[in-house]
Amino acid sequence: MRGAKLDPVTLEILWSRLITVANEQAAALQRTSFTPIVREAGDLSAAVFDPKGRMLAQAVTGTPGHINSLATGMRHFLEAYPLQTLRPGDVLITNDPWKTSGQLNDLSVVTPVFRSRRVIGFFGNTCHAMDIGGRGLSADATEVYEEGLAIPITKLYERGKPNDELLRLLAANVRAPFEVLGDVHAQVAGNQVGSDRLLEYLDEFELEDLDTLGAEILRRSEGATREAIAALPDGDYEKTIQTDGLDEPITIRCHVRIDGDEIAVDYDGSSGQVERGMNVVLNYTAAYTSYAIKCAISPEVPHNDGSFRPVTVTAPEGSILNPRFPAAVAARHIVGHFLPHAVFGALQRIIPGRVLAEGAGNIWLTTVRGAGRNRFVTVFFAAGGTGARPSKDGLSTTSFPSGIATTPVEVIETTAPIVIRRKELRRDSGGPGRFRGGLGQSIEVEVRTGEPFIVSSLSDRMRFAAQGYSGGGPGARGGFLTSTGKRPNPKLSLALSEGTRFTLELPGGGGYFDPLTRDPEAVARDVAEGLVSAGAAQRDYGVKVSRALPPRGRSRSPGAPGKGASPPAHSEGSTGSGST
Repeated sequence: MRGAKLDPVTLEILWSRLITVANEQAAALQRTSFTPIVREAGDLSAAVFDPKGRMLAQAVTGTPGHINSLATGMRHFLEAYPLQTLRPGDVLITNDPWKTSGQLNDLSVVTPVFRSRRVIGFFGNTCHAMDIGGRGLSADATEVYEEGLAIPITKLYERGKPNDELLRLLAANVRAPFEVLGDVHAQVAGNQVGSDRLLEYLDEFELEDLDTLGAEILRRSEGATREAIAALPDGDYEKTIQTDGLDEPITIRCHVRIDGDEIAVDYDGSSGQVERGMNVVLNYTAAYTSYAIKCAISPEVPHNDGSFRPVTVTAPEGSILNPRFPAAVAARHIVGHFLPHAVFGALQRIIPGRVLAEGAGNIWLTTVRGAGRNRFVTVFFAAGGTGARPSKDGLSTTSFPSGIATTPVEVIETTAPIVIRRKELRRDSGGPGRFRGGLGQSIEVEVRTGEPFIVSSLSDRMRFAAQGYSGGGPGARGGFLTSTGKRPNPKLSLALSEGTRFTLELPGGGGYFDPLTRDPEAVARDVAEGLVSAGAAQRDYGVKVSRALPPRGRSRSPGAPGKGASPPAHSEGSTGSGST
């Protein structure tokens, strides 16, 4: 089919099957993964690229921070290893934050696909490693050197032979070598499955390579994205938001310029880079910015290199969103996940019916590790509420923009010496509005080793609540509480004594439109289901509800699975999370 024009029907069949190939790559990776981070939460990306390193298609799972930064980072792999230097059986790896997804814990693995002795494409994936050494995943560090083992772009496999010295170095520098190396091998296996399926795909459709198909996919995606941009009014639009930071708040100033069929997003005026590990490399900044634009103006357009072309993203060097090496970056998602809120805020007045109100922001990533004789490390995710939509309530306990799933309680408890004593929705945490913001959740955690332990929770919205749009109210702020009554800042590693429990209080999303315009029956239903209190119903919505509330579901007791579980309406979304 080289040089042939693809008709729409054939193109749709080829495109759908190519997505299936990428999905099989991701499925193989998740099924062979050793950790809940990848297997359960889906903190990964998987994609197929053409020989020039341009992303053609991605799997339906994964996070924008991984997939978009891998897409723009592929050029660094090809600069380090040009096509003519690669051989069958080669596999490349790196965790360079400035060239991939912004932190050392994210390992990117790329495999060239050979046919008739030439490279016809690549499969790549990025996964969050359970540990990478250093201080552990927190904002503690002042330089990237403190944050763990750095792996420059190098060969993980050469002509099918593993780089044993690299694997030994990796195992010697992490707290969970079995799990970390297991996931690395799963990344290699996922790429290999993708490669095998791609060759079968080419044979089935009698294609020599991906050149003709890839060029048409990219051309159409670019054209459709430009058409969506051109439908917007030209002009300059701005939004400034703040996140908690550590000692001082962090300012994100977003300037969006629409000029014909192109969009330029600039973050000039944002805070300067900080001394702690919350800096966001430009690659990650671009990843979540381009994702937000796609969500707002062209969600139906296939996501690939073509859809990136009309969008440019800049930030001043030395700023929080484009730090100079060797800035600390481990907790970069604390700030990076707020970028879509800034972009949506800038575009809200020209496309008010197509963006979410502000939500919880970053996913809360909690790391717990033993500090006594019982050495262990575990990581789990939790989500607050999304902002309300222009025509629907926000989603409770659902991660946006990351799309990562909340790790199920049963998995957390069986893979680490941890008990989740309580996990429930936070009543009244969703911002009031005609459409209510999604609810956050409370999670009470106990470590069962009988020894001291260290915890860090990369969290936010404890100072600045998610704001509503068009008259909607703000969501509830988040919090971190220990059983001793203290409320320390969990972004930094906390040493807690044996028997101390801690509780994560995740924030809610903002509302949309004046709360007094909400359907009174919807308010009464929220009260009946325990999502809104009777007092809040009258105070925020002007609705007096006399119906008695049902008893709240009791938390599950250890050793008695399912006993006293909350009713379905009260636990909606508490263990699930997907794309919105």
